[in-house]
Parts: sequence; C-alpha cells; structure tokens
Amino acid sequence: MIAETLRDRIRSGGPMSIAAFMTEALFDPRHGFYATKDPIGAGADFITAPEISQMFGELVGLVAAQTWLDMGRPDGVKLIEMGPGRGTMMADALRAARAVPGFIEAAEIVLIEASAALKAVQAQTLGPTGAQIRWVDRLEAVAPGPSIILGNEFLDCLPVRQAVRHKGTWHERLVGLDPEAESGFVFVLGPPLGEDLALVPERLREAGDGALVELRPGDRQVVDQLAARFAAHPGRALFIDYGPATSEIGDTLQAIRAHKKQPPLLDPGTADLTARVDFESLVLAARSAGLTAYGPEPQGAWLLGLGLEARAAALSQAQPGKRSQIARQIWRLTDPEQMGELFKLVCLDGGDLPIPPGFSAG
Repeated sequence: MIAETLRDRIRSGGPMSIAAFMTEALFDPRHGFYATKDPIGAGADFITAPEISQMFGELVGLVAAQTWLDMGRPDGVKLIEMGPGRGTMMADALRAARAVPGFIEAAEIVLIEASAALKAVQAQTLGPTGAQIRWVDRLEAVAPGPSIILGNEFLDCLPVRQAVRHKGTWHERLVGLDPEAESGFVFVLGPPLGEDLALVPERLREAGDGALVELRPGDRQVVDQLAARFAAHPGRALFIDYGPATSEIGDTLQAIRAHKKQPPLLDPGTADLTARVDFESLVLAARSAGLTAYGPEPQGAWLLGLGLEARAAALSQAQPGKRSQIARQIWRLTDPEQMGELFKLVCLDGGDLPIPPGFSAG
C-alpha cells in the first residue's frame, strides 16, 4: 500500500515534501487515488460543475468554437482537455459546438489523462459523440499546431509545497513520521527555502512568524508549456477552478473522501488531495512568460454573462417536468454561497486573439 511505501521513503531519506506525498497518493500507478477509481459524481468522492448541469459544458463548448472562429477557422485545431474527469464536459461541449459549422470537423480531440480507470470512463462517455479521441499523458506529447485547451478543476490537483515563516525565515513544511499520530504521518519544519523563496508571493514575504503559504510550482510549469506552445502557433487556454482572486496566507490542503473532509495525511491513496489555486500568482506567472491573461472572473458572473439563464429557459420549455431541477442547477453553479464566487475562470493566450467571451480586457 502507498502508506507503507511513503513510510519507507521517509525512513530512508528523511522527511519529504508535501508535493512528493501528494504525487504518490494521487498518481501511484497501482494504488494511487486517480489510478484506481472513478472519484467523480454525486455518489462518489466529489462532484464537478459539468456533472451538475449540461449547461456548463455547453457554454464552454461555444466559447471553444468562438475561439476557433477568432483563429480564422484553422484545419486540424487541437481541442485539448487537461484532466477531463468522466468526459462529461467534453461531451456537452462537442454537442453545443456542432452549432458552429465546420468546427467539429476541424477539431482533433485530445484528452490529457494519467488514470487508466478514468480513460475507460471517458471512452464510454464520449463514444456516442462519434468523435475520434486520442489520449496522452502530458501536454508536450500533443503535436504542434493551433490549440484550444480546457481545464476544469485541473490546477487544484497539481501537487503543492508549503512554507512556514519561522524566526524571520521561510522554511519548507515537510511530511515526517510520528508513531503517535493517527495516520503515522505528521507535518514537520524543514530547511530554509533558499532560492525557492521566489515561489512565495512577493507581497506575502514579510508576513509574521507562523504564517503559512502554499507554493504552486506546477502552475508555473503549465504556464511555461503554454507559452512555448502559443509562441509557435495560435492558442488559448481556459481554466476553471476554485481559489482566491488574490494571494493569501493559509493552509488550504484538503482531502475529500465520499464528499467529506478527512485529515490530509490520513490513509494516502484513499482520498482526493487538492489545494486552492492562487489565481493572482497564476496570472502574474502567465504575464511574465509573455502570455496575455484574462481574469480571474467569478464562475457565476461568467456563466450568466454568456447566457446561462436563456439556455435554462430553453431547456425548461423543452422539458417542463425538469424546471425545478434546472433552477437548482443554476443555483449551484452561480450562487455566491455555492460555486458562483469561489470558482473562477482564467483565460491565457498568446496575445494575438480578440478578448475571449465573458472576460474584460487582459
């Protein structure tokens, strides 16, 4: 089991980074959380916006089709989804995008997925669409060319590191062992960050002792990959995720199992591990890499601005018996106390495209 593997690594090499702990717990090919199960849905560990309502994916699909039009209708455009879950958003997006003549015929569908279990579910979900789907393990494996990239609740699953301010110096927070702890694992104070101090948001660096910040090197890696790709060919990436609009101090690492939180170090491999996205740092990293960044835009305002209510009215008219269900879906997606404010959207591109739908100037 993963827990014993992690204990062995710590016994032999000393305390490990939280990012290394997350990577093993989530992506171990035999026992990792994503490698062994389908965690998405009302009866599983968590539920995502596409699983709440078809309208979410439909609006994303129309935005993708509009991006293709803005690119000049290129043939062979790569429509890429990073971390596509059950494939629900892509299925809904493709159905809606058929309203734009030529887009489906021009699109090459690529799913970036590391989980064999989820690949099987995605194939089943997308089979009825008739689309030719290709799976790869990373963005670099996608052939060059114009690309439209989607990522819903992808960034929050990237492994994070944490740092704690101690006696005026930032130290990495690591995972060590304690036989007295419920899980056997505990957080411990590691060495000073050194050169990695650059990962701490600049305006938080002078926080007081005891302050904790989360470091997201994975976000920067994604930004660098996008910058390289979009420098060679037109491209746009749309990310939807949860987190604050501005960088904040605080521990947001959480484990979710069967829709309930559990201690993040308890029973690794059995729960989803995520941390809130730092949208301010993401946007700054994108701009420093030469990308144009739009947002973050609250999910509720973005969906309503794109015509969510009009689409809901059309669905309610076609299916009168589902009016109350559709109303609840709108509430879940847009209410500030639900997903409307916590979830946000950021759009990144090479700077040679018009302002994306639902955003103001970058």
